[in-house]
Formats: sequence, C-alpha cells, structure tokens
Amino acid sequence: MYQHILLPVDLADPNLAKPALDTAVMMANGSAGSVRLMNVLPVTPAMLAEYVPPDFDAQQRRSAEEALAIIAREVKLDAKRVSSVVRQGTIYQEILDEAKAINADLIVMSSHRVGVRTYFLGSVAGHVVRYATCSVLVVRR
Repeated sequence: MYQHILLPVDLADPNLAKPALDTAVMMANGSAGSVRLMNVLPVTPAMLAEYVPPDFDAQQRRSAEEALAIIAREVKLDAKRVSSVVRQGTIYQEILDEAKAINADLIVMSSHRVGVRTYFLGSVAGHVVRYATCSVLVVRR
C-alpha cells in the first residue's frame, strides 16, 4: 500500500522515534515499501557564527549522518529498503520538502506530549499534518 515512507527522527531524543519507527517498518513490510529516515539540523544563527568553529555545520551534519546510519542498521528491513538524509532548515518545511522530493506516500512521525507551549505555538507534527500532500500518521507513545 505505501511504497515510500518518510520517518523524521529527532536525534536529541531518538527513543521518541522508536514507536514511529516500528510502525513505519510494519507498514513498509506490508507492502514491500521503503523507509527514508531523516533529521533536520537548525540553521546556525548569524549572531552565533563567530562563537562556533568554522566547520560547525559540517561537524553537525557528520554527527547526524552517523547517528542515522546506526538507526538504519538496526531497522528490521532489507538494507536496500532503508535510506537516510540530513537536511538543514526549518524542521516542518524540510520534512514537507523531503516528502515531495522522494514522492512519499506516507509520513510517519512521533508526537511529543501535548503541553502549553505546543498548544499555543503549534507543533512540527501539527504543521506537517496540515500542509503535507500525502498521508501523515502521528504515533504517540
């Protein structure tokens, strides 16, 4: 049913993605689909640029790629059906752009527990659900 599944992973709390990862793998197995893991790095603000090493963004990207590679190796799918990407920018916009780039037919993502902050400001999952052109499955703990 779903051939291209996108799974955003917050590497600050990779355990949060575990239920969503399990769900994405189950859905991919049911249809011989693939899973694309992704992480989004924030853009380093210009006012902080002078306080970080010149290769800070490259270091962050390498670290994120290595972390995603570890997660990808642990996924219970054929290695050819799992890929990963690290993007940089606004989280929800990068998720939507990646979904479009890979022609995703499903985005599976975890949701943080609802709190006052996300109630008033909205959440990444909320933005993705509102603006995605494909199905979105939000998995709660």
